[in-house]
Amino acid sequence: MGAQWKVKHKEAAANAKGKIFGKLVKEITIAARNGADVATNAHLRLVVEQAKKASMPRETLERAIKKGSGQLGETVQYHRVTYEGFAPHQVPLIVECVTDNINRTVAEIRVAFRKGQLGASGSVAWDFDHVGMIEASPDSPDADPELAAIEAGAQDFEPADDGATLFITEASDLDSVQKALPEQGFTVLSAKLGYKPKNPVSGLSDEQMAEVEAFLEGLDNHDDVQEMFVGLAG
Repeated sequence: MGAQWKVKHKEAAANAKGKIFGKLVKEITIAARNGADVATNAHLRLVVEQAKKASMPRETLERAIKKGSGQLGETVQYHRVTYEGFAPHQVPLIVECVTDNINRTVAEIRVAFRKGQLGASGSVAWDFDHVGMIEASPDSPDADPELAAIEAGAQDFEPADDGATLFITEASDLDSVQKALPEQGFTVLSAKLGYKPKNPVSGLSDEQMAEVEAFLEGLDNHDDVQEMFVGLAG
């Protein structure tokens, strides 16, 4: 399933606006720590664009920015934490969470992994490349993703949802490539660091795949889970 696993029937999950908004609010709050001005804060600008595409109410968006930048005087502090382990049938998995209570989250993630195997830090990361991931849509039918990848300095590319392209970069090149892509006829939709599997698992039966899907969907439904990267082929 490439660099980033997405829940089966994601269209149905996308209707759960509260869940989507909750994740976006956390991302906006974290991004706004580096300033509330989207003109000078590239991370915040990208997350705000994602929030607008998800039809987040303006009031919710502005409150998240003010909260993150300290304008509301609130003390909620979000932390990024990463967990590694295996889904059923030894499918490697990296889970990124954003939480205001690390002790609560780790206890709940342990429970969520009961049908898999939660590992120590580094137990799975060696089997993934830490890369930049930029999702971008073509500005015209003539836009060539292969040429754009070469010219912008991306390492690789693959098809994404709704006709978009996922450009893979070196982690250190994420910012420069996302700035270069518009010159190659692509509008950047999102840009982040993530994990691409080196040896994705293949050959699972339909029954085994169903077990993996159910496990991953259960994890994805946890409020603190922001991203999951799965070593699963196909």
